[in-house]
Amino acid sequence: MDFLSGIFTFSQDDPMLFTRLYFWGFLFVLLLFYSTVYKRNTLRNAYLLLMSLFFYYKSGGYFFSLLVFSTLADYTLGHLIHRANTQALRKLFLTLSIFLNLGLLAYFKYAYFLTDIYNDLTGSEAQVMNIFTRVYNSIAGRDMDISVIILPVGISFFTFQTISYAADVYSRKLKPVTNIVDFGFYVSFFPQLVAGPIVRAAEFIPQLYNSFKLSTRQMGHSVFLILNGLIKKMIISDYISANFVDRVFENPLSYTGFENLMAVYGYSVQIYCDFSGYTDIAIGVALLLGFRLPVNFNSPYKAVNIADFWHRWHISLSTWLRDYLYIPLGGNRKGRIRTNANLMVTMLLGGLWHGASMRFILWGGLHGLALAGHKFGKGIFSSGRISRPSRGLRRFFSVFLTFQFVSFTWLFFRGETMQHVNNMLYRIFNSFGAENIPRIVFTHINVFSLMLLAMIVHWMPSEYKEYCRGGFISTPQAVKVIVVVVVVFVIYQVKSAAIQPFIYFQF
Repeated sequence: MDFLSGIFTFSQDDPMLFTRLYFWGFLFVLLLFYSTVYKRNTLRNAYLLLMSLFFYYKSGGYFFSLLVFSTLADYTLGHLIHRANTQALRKLFLTLSIFLNLGLLAYFKYAYFLTDIYNDLTGSEAQVMNIFTRVYNSIAGRDMDISVIILPVGISFFTFQTISYAADVYSRKLKPVTNIVDFGFYVSFFPQLVAGPIVRAAEFIPQLYNSFKLSTRQMGHSVFLILNGLIKKMIISDYISANFVDRVFENPLSYTGFENLMAVYGYSVQIYCDFSGYTDIAIGVALLLGFRLPVNFNSPYKAVNIADFWHRWHISLSTWLRDYLYIPLGGNRKGRIRTNANLMVTMLLGGLWHGASMRFILWGGLHGLALAGHKFGKGIFSSGRISRPSRGLRRFFSVFLTFQFVSFTWLFFRGETMQHVNNMLYRIFNSFGAENIPRIVFTHINVFSLMLLAMIVHWMPSEYKEYCRGGFISTPQAVKVIVVVVVVFVIYQVKSAAIQPFIYFQF
């Protein structure tokens, strides 16, 4: 009975993660029954909706009620927006949708931040209270702490999806979904539910009515993506995090400036492998079920400038911010000053989206300044064609400098406090410890070698990567099975003692 209870109940210390064996057992059972329903779209969508809600319950506990609320509210408001016979009513319902979604997000994500600001301004001592936990306690007869607000996993992602749905219905780019089950499935589809990519309704909803298709090549592509994601996450990201990066960031003054600098570069590798690894697994699992999710990463550290970086990094978020924030603010249509202001507002809010901290605001502000500077420089220094040799050299230095800037800004993103950030910068610029580099490299040879290998693979020409992917897809099934076994064995050998959660689960 305890075993069955563990399967069907939520444990805050043991949530559902792609990197846990429990998830793959869940997926096996899901696919087993999926084989009996996939030919009937209505039954298939209802089945996947129920399994997705169960997945979210196992990942976030009673917060799945927020997902249900958001689904019901935006399904209703989408129809009200579409049926409203005056522009004023349409705007009212759209505003209500934005208010409800951003209100939930603000409450869970920024309650402490806003309360601290209020207390500082008024000199009061207001305390945060979790009203949702209080209601849950009264209903379930529990005694959970109401003084702590826990961020529901994935709330930033599914609220952005439902906001984009309401906005697209308002702008008549999309007709409202007629079936609540189909809409609920769109909002809660489990592969991308808790950490993206952020899927637009116009991209996903038409797939709900298509017949299931999964060719042998698509099956091979799916397995390739899942293995690629697990390697990125569990072999690269988790290893360098647990064995080097986390230790330096937690206590930077105990390490030399060189070690602090390498930790910054290490975090650049870690966060990319962690987040893109999750995305690869999500896209691969969705493909197994016959659904296509958008690409979310395109070798971002190959970017030749900061604008190119944001065309390659977390593409679903950057395009969301562009389409639903930057362009509505005026985009680049109202002069250079207004364009730069719009960029800054967009990136500052993008930073704040990641967390209620001055570190994230600084991170977003630095990227905003860089984007504005890029636009300014592009206008002044744009020139004609350049020769191939100088183009290659110029590209090398452009990629190198862009990577340095992005890595520098990750310092604010990862640092536990601004004091930690200042300590790391102090050590890098005042106590580099060049004479200790050989000893440090030898001590951390496994970590540094893995970081170097990851970046070499990352910077490889896309044609080589496509050749590897195509080669795997074309191999016989027996070879694929052998590769899967080898990868799983290697993961088991190098995995951290404790399961490392995905970084973007906290956003």
